Amino acid sequence: MARHKLTETRIKAALKAGKGDKLGDGDGLWLHVQASGTASWVFIWIRHKRRREIGLGSYSSGARHVSLVDARGKAEAIRGILGRGGDPFKELPERIAAVKPKTFGECADDLLAAKEKTFRNEKHRAQWKMTLEVYAKPLRKIPVTDVSTDDVVSVLRPLWQDKHETASRLRGRIEKVLDYAKALKLRDGENPARWKGHLDHILGKREKLKRGHHAAMPYADVPAFMAKLKAAEGLGARALELCILTATRSGEVLNARWSEIDFHAATWAIPAERMKAGKEHVVPLSAHAVAILKALHEKRLSEFVFPGQAPRKPISNMAMTMVMRRLKAGAYTVHGFRSSFRDWCGDATSFPRDVAEAALAHVVQGVEAAYRRGSALAKRRKLMEAWERYCLTEKVGEVISLRSKHEQAQAR
Repeated sequence: MARHKLTETRIKAALKAGKGDKLGDGDGLWLHVQASGTASWVFIWIRHKRRREIGLGSYSSGARHVSLVDARGKAEAIRGILGRGGDPFKELPERIAAVKPKTFGECADDLLAAKEKTFRNEKHRAQWKMTLEVYAKPLRKIPVTDVSTDDVVSVLRPLWQDKHETASRLRGRIEKVLDYAKALKLRDGENPARWKGHLDHILGKREKLKRGHHAAMPYADVPAFMAKLKAAEGLGARALELCILTATRSGEVLNARWSEIDFHAATWAIPAERMKAGKEHVVPLSAHAVAILKALHEKRLSEFVFPGQAPRKPISNMAMTMVMRRLKAGAYTVHGFRSSFRDWCGDATSFPRDVAEAALAHVVQGVEAAYRRGSALAKRRKLMEAWERYCLTEKVGEVISLRSKHEQAQAR
C-alpha cells in the first residue's frame, strides 16, 4: 500500500481552507482537519473485521505537537506491533511511558484479593496480610517491575537468623507476588525471590528448624492437678477443664460457640475454619464435659461459651495459662495436655493408635483416613470417657493401668 502521500504544503493548504477534511498519508495514517483550522493525527486499522482507531496527537511542529515526520515514525511503530500480532493500545512506547507502573504493594494487595477464597481461615489470611504489609514494607513503594534481588535480600536478611520461619514464609510470599506480576505482564525475567539456585547461594543453606516441644505435664500427675482445677473458680478454670477433657487446642476452646454444642448428641462440632487441618472436627463430649457446658449455658451472656469482658469477644488467650500459674503448674503449657493425653493413650491403654490420632484431629492418610469414617465417633467416645475417668480419679493407682479385659473390650 502506498505511503507518504502528504506534504507539508498540502497540509498547510488544508488548514488554511478550514473546510474540514480527512487527509490520508497511506497505509493507515490519517490527518483529520477541523473547520477551526486545527488538525490531529490518527491511525486506523481493521482487525477481526473490527475497525480500530488510535490518536497520535495534534499536528504542528511545536514541542508538544506532532509533525508529519513524527506521525510517520509513530505509524511505523504501530505497523510493527500489528505485524507481530500485538496491541498498539498497550504496546506503543509512548502509551507505556504514560501509564503509571504498579508498585509491589499494589500487586501484593491485588494478589491477596485474588486469593481471598483460598485461605484456610481468617488467621491464615491475616498472616499473609501482615507479612506483606509489615515485613515487606520496604518493597511496597517500589515499582514491581524494578524489584531486584538486592531489594529482596535487604528485607529477608535481618530476619534470616533470629526469625527464620517468618523469613522463609515471607520469601515465599514475595516470590508469589512477583510471579503474579509476571503473569499479568507487569514484569519479566527471573524471579529475584526464587530460592533454589538463587537466594540459597546468597542467604546460605536453610537449616532444619529445631522445634521445641510444648512442656507437657506427665499424665500420672494429671488426676491430682484436675482435683485442684475442679476446685478453682472462674471461666478460665472451666475452659482449662474442658480443654483437658476434650484434648483440644486452646484456641478451639476459647473460641467455642453455643451453636457448635449439641447437648442431645453430646457432641461439639468445631468448624473447619478454626481447625489446624482445615476440616470440621466433631468432639464426643464425656459426662463431666457436658456438665461443665450445661452449667455455663444456664448463665450464658453471648454466643461464646467463654465470653470475655466484652461479651462479643471470647476470653483472653492467656486465661488458661494464668490458671495454671495460680495452681503452681506454670512449668507446663496448656497445649502440653494434648501430649499428656497421647502418652496416656499409648502407655496406659489398649486403644488403637488411629483412634487416639483421630481424637487429636491429626491429619491421617491411607488406612487411617478410612478408619475415621463410620464407627470412628463411637470409638472415640469410649476413649474420651476412659480419659475422663482417669482424669477425675485422684487415686492414681486405681486407674494407672487400663489394660484390663474390660477396657480392651471397649477399645474393640
